[in-house]
This record gives sequence, C-alpha cells and structure tokens, in this order.
Amino acid sequence: MRKSILFLSIAFAMIGGTITSCQSQADKEKKAHDKVQEAQDNLLNVQQDPTTTYQKFITESENRISGYEKEIAGLKIKIAEEKKTEKAKYEKKLAELEKKNNDLKNTITDYKNKQLDNWDEKQHEFRKDLDELGNSIAGFFNQD
Repeated sequence: MRKSILFLSIAFAMIGGTITSCQSQADKEKKAHDKVQEAQDNLLNVQQDPTTTYQKFITESENRISGYEKEIAGLKIKIAEEKKTEKAKYEKKLAELEKKNNDLKNTITDYKNKQLDNWDEKQHEFRKDLDELGNSIAGFFNQD
C-alpha cells in the first residue's frame, strides 16, 4: 500500500511539473522573438555608444575649458590687487595658464573636426592635461 501511494504521489508530481512547465508553441515563439529583439537593441546601443561617448567627451571638455577661462579671469582680478613685486610673478604664471588653456581649446577643436586614431590614448592624455590645468588654477596662489 505504501508503495502504491508513493508511486501515485511521484506520478502526480511528475505530471503536474510537466503540465506547468509546458508552454504553447506561440509562447515559445514570442519569447524567442523578444530575446532576438532585445539582442538587436543591445547591439544597436553598443554600435552607437562610441559616437555618443565621443560627443559627450567633446562637450564636457569644452565646458571645462570655458570654466577655466572664467577662473583665469577671476585670477586676473585678484592679481591686480597684489603688491607690485608679487604681481609680476603672478602675471607670468597666469600667462602660462592662459597659454595651456588656449592650447587645450585648440586641441579639442582639432578633435572635433577630424576622426582620430588611438582615441582612447588621446582622450586619456587630454583629460590628464585638463586635470593638471585645473589643479594649477586651483592652487595658483599656493604655488611658488
């Protein structure tokens, strides 16, 4: 008796599992179609991403350069209030910062106007230069 109850419970479990896990052909096709569509969307996003990343980098860089120009203008005002002996030293340092900023501005314009080889390397190098300029501006009066 125990064997027959055990056998019946196993049989019902198997039949129930089979029935609940079965899908109609239409459901299977719909899920497969959805997966294919999702894969195509992901591929399209990956293909568009480098262009979007490039444009985002250009825009962010131009904004940072513009911000640095404003900070340099603010430094000019502060330098005007300095003593004559300090003023000459600060004006020289400020001229160097302005030159670096203009060089970066020209570089980003070049990047905008042509397709680049070794983009990752150039992007890394450019960001490093931007960061260095920002640090120089931030610590302008602390430097010797």
